[in-house]
Amino acid sequence: MEALRQDDPRRIGPYTVLARCRETASAVQYLAHDTAADRPVVVTAARPELAALPAFRRRFQAEARTADRLAGGWVQPQLDTPADDADDDLPWTAGPYVPAMTLSEAIDVMGPLPERAVRILGAGIAETLSRVHATGAVLQGLAPGTVLLAEDGPRLTAFGPLGAAAAAEVRPGGQLSVRLGYLTPEQVEGEEPGPASDLFVLGLLLAYAATGTTPLADGPAAEGAERIARTDPELGAVPEELRDLIAGCLAKDPADRPSAGTVAAELALEGAAGLAKGDWLPERLAAAVTEQGLRVRELVSAGPPVDAPVDRPADGPADATPSDAPADAPGRELSPVRDTRTTQLGNIGRHVPRTDRPTTQLSVPRELTAPPAAPPAAPAAGLPAVLPPVAALPPRPLPVPAAPAPAPAAPASPAVGRRSLFVGLAAGAAGLVVGGGGVLALGSGDGGTTDDPKPAPSRSGPTVAGLPPQPRWVYTHPAAEPPPLTAALWNDRLLVLTSESGAAGIDLRTGRRVWENTDAAKGQAALPAGKDLCFVAGPSEFLWLSPKDGKVAHRAGYADGFTGAPNLAVSEIVGTFGPVVWFTGSNKVTVKAPAPKKGKKRGKDTQVVKSYLFAYDVLQRKELWRTPVPTGRGPAAPVHRLIAVGQDDFVVRQSTGTLTPGDVKAAKGKAVFRGFDQKTGKLLWSRSFGTIAPDGAAMGDDRGLLYAAVGDDLQVFEIPAGKPKWTLNGTTGTPYGTPVATGTLLHTTNRNQEVGAVERETGRLRWRRSTEAAPGTAAPAVTLSTTGRTLLAADGAQVTAFAAQDGRRLWKFQDIGSQDPKGPTVTAPYRVLATGKTAVVQRDRIFYAFPVA
Repeated sequence: MEALRQDDPRRIGPYTVLARCRETASAVQYLAHDTAADRPVVVTAARPELAALPAFRRRFQAEARTADRLAGGWVQPQLDTPADDADDDLPWTAGPYVPAMTLSEAIDVMGPLPERAVRILGAGIAETLSRVHATGAVLQGLAPGTVLLAEDGPRLTAFGPLGAAAAAEVRPGGQLSVRLGYLTPEQVEGEEPGPASDLFVLGLLLAYAATGTTPLADGPAAEGAERIARTDPELGAVPEELRDLIAGCLAKDPADRPSAGTVAAELALEGAAGLAKGDWLPERLAAAVTEQGLRVRELVSAGPPVDAPVDRPADGPADATPSDAPADAPGRELSPVRDTRTTQLGNIGRHVPRTDRPTTQLSVPRELTAPPAAPPAAPAAGLPAVLPPVAALPPRPLPVPAAPAPAPAAPASPAVGRRSLFVGLAAGAAGLVVGGGGVLALGSGDGGTTDDPKPAPSRSGPTVAGLPPQPRWVYTHPAAEPPPLTAALWNDRLLVLTSESGAAGIDLRTGRRVWENTDAAKGQAALPAGKDLCFVAGPSEFLWLSPKDGKVAHRAGYADGFTGAPNLAVSEIVGTFGPVVWFTGSNKVTVKAPAPKKGKKRGKDTQVVKSYLFAYDVLQRKELWRTPVPTGRGPAAPVHRLIAVGQDDFVVRQSTGTLTPGDVKAAKGKAVFRGFDQKTGKLLWSRSFGTIAPDGAAMGDDRGLLYAAVGDDLQVFEIPAGKPKWTLNGTTGTPYGTPVATGTLLHTTNRNQEVGAVERETGRLRWRRSTEAAPGTAAPAVTLSTTGRTLLAADGAQVTAFAAQDGRRLWKFQDIGSQDPKGPTVTAPYRVLATGKTAVVQRDRIFYAFPVA
């Protein structure tokens, strides 16, 4: 870190600039003070000589927009971008400050990292790569200066070739020339980089972290291309436990390299966040990171620095030198020579960072023939908490339902075309330094679009690890109709949707809407009533619909269809088992006033609400039994949720919103479960289990076990005895969600966005994986495919598919929200319905049918 130079800005947007953190190939990063929130931030401002190029500005701004979509996990979110980016202003982004060191600085400070730190570092990077590859894009931003080591884990700060570049300059003719760093065998051969290319570079970084040197980088730089393409890496110094994995990443053939998800799982079975609990950094690095944070706080408290006179060196101690621990990550200064033109900050750091090892002198491919849609360059970054502009990684194009096939994409603008995006050989291309990296050139014409670039079509197809399979079909609910309220699957043939205006049937084979029915408006459930009818519970009646045309075949009104319960009002469906539906209903009953005493007037009759739990056979269309239940809060029937179905009984729990204050007080802060006989409806027992909260996640099985979230742990109890069986400890502040059982395994989920599998009988952990989504307020909802082989975790950000037995990450899917770029922002969470070998993924009005095992 160094003091501000005379030509550095003192304010950028709403932020007061305090110090210069680091200068990268395309930007300068400043420590600044957010006075409104009273916190330090890091602002990444484009270098003026590059920002003058229209192509650079468009790319910078597009990648800044993309940064918001990728935030989460080990990618820090942006705090701010310019509200109005005028032509004479520098593009910039701002992010929260977090103390951290670059990987290259960490190696310079203490040499190779311990194996555990390498595992956490690699798992964090691989988890982020998996997120990027799930969109069909390639990162191309890994380098020792773009990988950050923070107190709680690693960070990535560059998302394109520019982020890992060794140098960038303006070439004659208005082109941006970038000298590339890490390359791969396929790039040396002139092929387009793919997801496997990121894994090759990850292998180089892991070897660098474990040994302090980079395989294939040592030796004459002019021979770098030959070493990358032909020479086997020397991994003798790599710890034996990591050697095979790193060797796999460095395979010459991209098809032989593991996927990012596989690497993450092998390095940290419980995920990088789980393995990083406690102190993951070696003591010396942890102390340096902590000290960096203290110095930044002192700078923020001291306020803006006072500039020294221009014509003399700044006052300060003779040994004042640039620090090796800048605000966001210790970046290397361009020269160890003391800067006498600027005000010095005193003893901010004790060491002058040494020149980096020749990790960027690798190789140069002959020609990069990627189409314009290939991931673009992104500004380099070395600060842990600021997210620089990120290479545009929009979701893969999906078909728009009920519309003609989209027209072919318009040709790329002359500004950035196939011939203006190229890489040349180190010894033969004009303008290159012999032995340097390749050159990426972006034209400066004004014809390019200002929108995010379109994603390049995947050459590998849906078999590439991490990419979701192509959906069999996509259905979009008409914008003219209210959004769906419920969605259910009928006999593996129909997707039945209900809304405020009616119900609709979608053919599961084609995704085409085959019927609609306004009588079933506001309905719930869509259950098979044999092979020929679909049962829907409406707000005032039960309906049996024809699956062919949606016409009503039978009706059963609530008000007069149940003997002895006139004007019955039905609440939500409790649950189903085979053809039996359990639901609650209530009606008002007049209670006559007692006969008055002699000489007294007779009192007024009163009305009370009586509530019942019903069992109803939808196949025979008749009531099986009813049993009284407490009415609960309000005049309507209480809402119950089905928890478990045993051989002869079933277990329910009343929803907290319908509990009376007296019920809550009597339960003493615990959930109350009730068991009923399936045949007669007789209440068998009512009790609490441990300290399960009234709204705590809970699920039972047919073996008489109840699995529930208790605090931060998952506990298992015997039903109905309540005897604890085993406990799975969790992470503080990230309670478990509702699990799913299948065979011998119980699949778990928690608010740390992790899913896993434990043995149902013993609680022994079989595997645990992170979905790599940002931690939220709810755990992902987990769904098993019909075969039980695929586990799908759905949250507000994505759907992640895992192999149910071993937890291998299979693919991830992120919807683009509105198909119209000018449409509303979609914030609805994802839902998954499984049927046969299909998983129907819903987000708001759009439904995707994915093939699953």
